[in-house]
Amino acid sequence: MVDDDFTTPPASAAALTHFDAQGQAHMVDVSAKAATHRVAVAEGWIRMQPATLALIERGDAKKGDVIGIARIAAIQAAKRTAELIPLCHPLPLTRVSAAFEVDAAGVRIACRVTAETLGPTGVEMEALTAVQVGLLTIYDMCKAVDRGMVIEGVRLLEKRGGKSGDWTSAP
Repeated sequence: MVDDDFTTPPASAAALTHFDAQGQAHMVDVSAKAATHRVAVAEGWIRMQPATLALIERGDAKKGDVIGIARIAAIQAAKRTAELIPLCHPLPLTRVSAAFEVDAAGVRIACRVTAETLGPTGVEMEALTAVQVGLLTIYDMCKAVDRGMVIEGVRLLEKRGGKSGDWTSAP
């Protein structure tokens, strides 16, 4: 089944900067853009069984400190985004912060990543990639006891800096 929302061309093809006039994918030339302070914040969650969450909170997972390792994985992912997303520019990150919060009532763990750079292009993809990999690391470390975990709600919360200015998601 084809979803028309994904097959219908956007109203303005010019808004898609990763395509040239012939519709071929290319890496955007950012050489004329000013290097400015840019920040992006992204978040997401992983839902799990209550026993899995308790295991993580107690620190009893066989593979070790689940949250600590997920934090390092998220930071590494932000640094390697250009290797994973074909048209992303490699960026000199000046800061990456990955925070995890247990939501006992929702039986889930939230991940929030802030990525920063001084450069000619934004860090949204770095923040989003970091959230996904942080949550995937939790899944990997706990899949032996809970294969039904669900990653959800991954989204950009805000971005600051650059030509297009600041943007904040709707609550």
